Amino acid sequence: SIAILLYLAQKFKTPDHWYPSDLQKRARVDEYLSWQHANIRAKGSKLFLMKVLLPVLTGQPLSAEKLEFVTEDLNVVLKQFEEKFLQDKPFIAGSEISLADLVALVELMQPVGAGYNLFEERPKLAEWRRRVEEAVGKELFQEAHEGIMNVKNV
Repeated sequence: SIAILLYLAQKFKTPDHWYPSDLQKRARVDEYLSWQHANIRAKGSKLFLMKVLLPVLTGQPLSAEKLEFVTEDLNVVLKQFEEKFLQDKPFIAGSEISLADLVALVELMQPVGAGYNLFEERPKLAEWRRRVEEAVGKELFQEAHEGIMNVKNV
């Protein structure tokens, strides 16, 4: 939950870059955290649910037409994410990683776990992912996403 992340960042006095004290940087983090619920989370989760969980529940694969529709919805918000939030910055709030970057990447890993490599044809997004992974540590990143990346094997 976003509320829990913000609470923990403030309670445990995490390094400032996670939830910046600078009001403009903090507003950028808050803006993304508010936007992502109805956009990245909604579209990424929908693709994951329809491509992975729905076929398990119904015993039927998702039709190509429906898959194309949910994929296109996700592609629209990915473009918005790149243009509005990443722009030409290393991270969402500027030059350092923040909670916004963590939340964004976690949400984007759901479609990847479902077999849709959304980073493949998006060099800006792929480079941002590499920076986020590097900032948190590749081993920790892999451990955190192990479940979602192996969901198709369950």
